[in-house]
Amino acid sequence: MRRQRAKQASAAARRAALAPRCEQAANPVGLYNRGNDHDSCGVGFIADMKGRKSHLIIQNALRILDNLTHRGAVGADPLVGDGAGILVQIPHDFLKAECAELGFDLPESGDYGVGHIFMPRDEKLRLRLEGIVERVVAAEGQTLLGWRSVPVDNSSLSQAEAIRASEPVHRQVFIRRGAGSEHGDSFERRLFILRKVISNTIYEAAKGEDQGFYIVSLSCRTLVYKGMFLAYQLGAYYRDLHDPRFASALALIHQRFSTNTFPSWKLAHPYRMVAHNGEINTLRGNVNWMAARQASVSSPRFGDEIGKLWPISYEGQSDTACFDNALEFLVQGGYELAHAAMTLIPEAWAGNPLMDEDRRAFYEYHAAIMEPWDGPASIAFSDGRQIGATLDRNGLRPARYVVTDDDMVILASEVGVLPVPEERIVTKWRLQPGKMLLIDLEEGRIVSDDELKQRLATANPYRKWLARTQIVLEDLPKVGSRAPGSNASLLDRQQAFGYTQEDLRLLMAPMAVTGQEAIGSMGTDTPVAVLSRKPKLLYSYFKQNFAQVTNPPIDPIREEIVMSLVSFIGPRPNLFDLKGLSERKRLEVRQPILTNADLEKIRAIGDIADNAFQTQTLDDTYALERGADGMEMAVRRLCERAERAVLDGYNIIILSDRLVSAVRVAIPALLATAAVHNHLIRKGLRTSVGLVVETGEPREVHQFCLLAGYGAEAINPYLAFETILEMHAEDAFPEVVDANEAVYRYIKSIGKGILKVMSKMGISTYQSYCGAQIFDAVGLSSAFVDRFFFGTATMIEGVGLAEVAEETVRRHASAFGDDPVLRRALDVGGEYALRLRGEDHIWTADAVTLLQHAVRGKGVEAYRQYAALMNGQVQRSFAIRGLFRIKDAEEIGSEPVPIEAVEPAADIVRRFSTGAMSFGSISREAHETLAIAMNRIGGKSNTGEGGEESERFTRLANGDSRRSAIKQVASGRFGVSAEYLVNSDMMQIKIAQGAKPGEGGQLPGHKVDAVIAKVRHSTPGVALISPPPHHDIYSIEDLAQLIFDLKNVNPTGAVSVKLVSEVGVGTVAAGVAKARADHITIAGYDGGTGASPLTSIKHAGTPWEIGLAETQQTLVENGLRSRIALQVDGGLKT
Repeated sequence: MRRQRAKQASAAARRAALAPRCEQAANPVGLYNRGNDHDSCGVGFIADMKGRKSHLIIQNALRILDNLTHRGAVGADPLVGDGAGILVQIPHDFLKAECAELGFDLPESGDYGVGHIFMPRDEKLRLRLEGIVERVVAAEGQTLLGWRSVPVDNSSLSQAEAIRASEPVHRQVFIRRGAGSEHGDSFERRLFILRKVISNTIYEAAKGEDQGFYIVSLSCRTLVYKGMFLAYQLGAYYRDLHDPRFASALALIHQRFSTNTFPSWKLAHPYRMVAHNGEINTLRGNVNWMAARQASVSSPRFGDEIGKLWPISYEGQSDTACFDNALEFLVQGGYELAHAAMTLIPEAWAGNPLMDEDRRAFYEYHAAIMEPWDGPASIAFSDGRQIGATLDRNGLRPARYVVTDDDMVILASEVGVLPVPEERIVTKWRLQPGKMLLIDLEEGRIVSDDELKQRLATANPYRKWLARTQIVLEDLPKVGSRAPGSNASLLDRQQAFGYTQEDLRLLMAPMAVTGQEAIGSMGTDTPVAVLSRKPKLLYSYFKQNFAQVTNPPIDPIREEIVMSLVSFIGPRPNLFDLKGLSERKRLEVRQPILTNADLEKIRAIGDIADNAFQTQTLDDTYALERGADGMEMAVRRLCERAERAVLDGYNIIILSDRLVSAVRVAIPALLATAAVHNHLIRKGLRTSVGLVVETGEPREVHQFCLLAGYGAEAINPYLAFETILEMHAEDAFPEVVDANEAVYRYIKSIGKGILKVMSKMGISTYQSYCGAQIFDAVGLSSAFVDRFFFGTATMIEGVGLAEVAEETVRRHASAFGDDPVLRRALDVGGEYALRLRGEDHIWTADAVTLLQHAVRGKGVEAYRQYAALMNGQVQRSFAIRGLFRIKDAEEIGSEPVPIEAVEPAADIVRRFSTGAMSFGSISREAHETLAIAMNRIGGKSNTGEGGEESERFTRLANGDSRRSAIKQVASGRFGVSAEYLVNSDMMQIKIAQGAKPGEGGQLPGHKVDAVIAKVRHSTPGVALISPPPHHDIYSIEDLAQLIFDLKNVNPTGAVSVKLVSEVGVGTVAAGVAKARADHITIAGYDGGTGASPLTSIKHAGTPWEIGLAETQQTLVENGLRSRIALQVDGGLKT
């Protein structure tokens, strides 16, 4: 049976391959890719809780939408909005009368469904598509009653040709319940299946081409009207909405603010059940895991027809569209609406000591069934009978509601969207983190969060089900070791996996001593991995993603209650096992870093009676004699062995490289993990097995995060443990008495580091992070990435499997070779500091000496020598910009520009500004000197985030000014006041910092003297912490509000927004431009910092060359480049 289901899933995946990119084309234009677009919005609803339908509900919903206009945006064309829409109950009386005029009669309400379809403007194509719809309806046993053209008035829309061309033809289709279909839920489910079959049929017939066909809604209960509108245009466009007969008891509305401006009607909200304000940060992982369930999921509601529903989500859809697909799938499969929402977006339960045990058991049971869809979210939902809303566990999107004395409930992103006299308000409140508001129109009441969740939590004996199906690793008895052994020495194995002296001294030792990640400063000045002369581990080619503007990072320390490292190993239960019948067990681990003893428990778990687990260890080493060319075959065979193991009934696989030796080379752990993970997803087997990695390779936080991000549910870094024990035996950290305590602290520090990296992206749980692939590749070939890391962005081409294999084999040969330097000691490394035989650095002793001579009196000639040295190093491929050469006029067939027509050098310096260095991180003397110097030459100095003394706003007697032209506004708001802001030429909102994006800052208490405390409006001696997010910027519309406020404080000052380079920064920049900023700074990953975890300094963010190019291309493509000035910083030395 398992083999047959896997075969069917694999075939279905191939059939769907044509369809994925049709629903939202994500074809890149240069570095701009629409798949990176984000949106934030205004959302709301109005409902009569007694279920009384009226046209007044529609009118009031449109008024709410109008009053949320400021939460949307316009692009280059002021008449083009990002999207608006409304979901209502089917207006039966209105449609019955309309259809009678068209010559066909509608049956009773509930016995027919209405579909709203966007159709192409080409009449011949449209008729062909309508024919396909009619044939599929008949084939599915339903009766098509007729078609209706939706009357529209497009006079309020832009007259631009591109906008007109994108406007669809609107058709409504009416489908009567077939003789074999039951009334109610059964018919709604039949329409859901019908919609999926129609869409898949048309996509397959189109062979991947978007034909302009999109089913907005198809239901016997609800109807959706939406499009690329400004808020006021929705009502003006759809004439139906103004007909007094058009009545509903509820209306769900949405106004969109997107980072792109290309017209796309289908991306407007609401979708079929959902309107959403926020971001799903874990989308890639969620979509992958949903696809992986194809071979294992079954439902009595769908029966054999469940195969018609795949893919649940199409590649390239927006996060909201994918979430809507998942919610709809669960509801139609048997979940209550609220139950489904709680499963997808659970409240924080793992670290909440106040939660009652029944509710905790409910969430813990469902955690094994479905990984959270994590990210800041305010989601309103409706199935036509109930309407409600919920917030994510962090509560990072606003939602407020009022209940009136005539039983109206009004919810929106802010208060005041519909004026209600105060005396008529019965209840006024807000949604809280993880809480839910539900109005049941059939029961005629509001169901409170506590009542709702208590009922669902006690509807089934979840505590008993947990006791039966869940095993906690820590509760299992200890067992003897069965680990395969290697006869290689510790030193040889360390060298084979690329360990260096720096790894031990700068990374591992501090973690073993303090239980914290090692801290560094000043940024990085080494080449990116693809440009390095030294062999690099595969991990070095990946950069961590982070949240900026469109969603906030999390503070993993102060918001610890919402964070969780809990992981589940083993097969995932059937998604639709709502009665607890499954005997599938899940192994729960409190955190994903396994000790050797923990791993042996898993390896021997099959010996425990009645546990239903069977573990197989797969060796991921191969014979060295096969050389680099042998790695491709070894990876393919590893994937095949993993597939065979699952089909043979094994439900935990351990990928192990313990057999590495002089004659066996290990496949890089990241490559092995990602290859097996994605292979099993493609075969529909991934949810049938747990994936554990036993490897000697990882030792720093970034490496563990990558293994987790590409599918590892747990990791055993056995060689890192051996290394720490050896270091302890050699008295490398005498302050730690017990060797096991050193290992414990190391594991603790890795856990904290993983939480920190997760929090940068706004992700709260390891479950969501596992398989989410939240990284960018820099310098890996797209063919290599598409094969093993599918879905990961790679902006510049580079090495592939052949080069990775060659470097691995070369490193292995050095480890077991006769190099006299490596015979007794590890390679020096030189990644974090300049060392002989180490990594190249831009900052060398000669460079520092020449710069000191230049600034201390030896003048222009010394500077020229310094500049020549630095430029030469950059051109030797220390940086991407070194690969470029400026062409002369002859090469481009042009005449040289006369020198008198060129901007004078004295004017060029007006474009220069200092880096943002705060008063406190550097001394008053240095801070003032920078400001005076820049003011003298006409450039700009930047205060950094620490404020500025008001005495500096007045010129000195000699005419010099100590006033910084750029006043920074950071998350801590230190020193920010009206006086501070009006004394600026530019106000810069610091969203992120190049050296540590997604993190906050800290000034230790001993540095906060009386002067610094006064400037920062604080108390002497108290440490000052900047939180990772701005707590008034959780979305792009929040940023627009702050920009508006700053311009009101200082109308003559420009507003800048500082972003950090990563894939997708261009689309964020487009949103910033639409938020009416005047200036954007793109910071590179190699910028400086006072203090940051070494993981962040080295592995977060990308070079500014990539971010600048993407931003330029995106702004040009969106028609926004003329609105904004661009600047870069990070690692600029001449």
